[in-house]
Amino acid sequence: MNLRFSTGLLLALFAGALQAAECPPLLQGQLQQLRSKEQIDLCQRFAGKPLLVVNTASYCGFAPQFKGLETLYQGYKDQGLEVLGVPSNDFKQEDADTSETAKVCFVNYGVTFAMSEPQHVRGDDAVPLFRQLAEQSSAPRWNFYKYVVGRDGKVIASFSSLTTPDDEDLRKAIEQAIAQQP
Repeated sequence: MNLRFSTGLLLALFAGALQAAECPPLLQGQLQQLRSKEQIDLCQRFAGKPLLVVNTASYCGFAPQFKGLETLYQGYKDQGLEVLGVPSNDFKQEDADTSETAKVCFVNYGVTFAMSEPQHVRGDDAVPLFRQLAEQSSAPRWNFYKYVVGRDGKVIASFSSLTTPDDEDLRKAIEQAIAQQP
């Protein structure tokens, strides 16, 4: 019995190590989920899937884009698209109270895609996800900067805050990510 347990434990450890080895650098790490004690394991949740990452802020003039992002998510989620919103106060437009951030996202705009707790997205304090995004593309210049990431964990395209969720080029990049073979 101990032998089976030990073998099972070894297999589980090996599988975990193999998964970590296969996880692209961009997705290695965790972020705390907004309005939850749960962690979003980026690799477990997003590896092998097309992904749109957006840094957000509740009091930004671009906050109405939440509605368009939700529409985009609803339109492509059945094809595998994931969306990750990452609130940030790096541009001084996010509430210090995360319950207010959650209210803006979930109540005011009806967001159903993944949202993290507020994070740093620029400079030396940026979370690893945004350091990798900046390395592959550029750091966000303002709130609602958008990154389309392929199934391989590499940035396909990035878009400024001025690019709305219904923009044709953004949709083409998302469709390219969806079409990418795992």
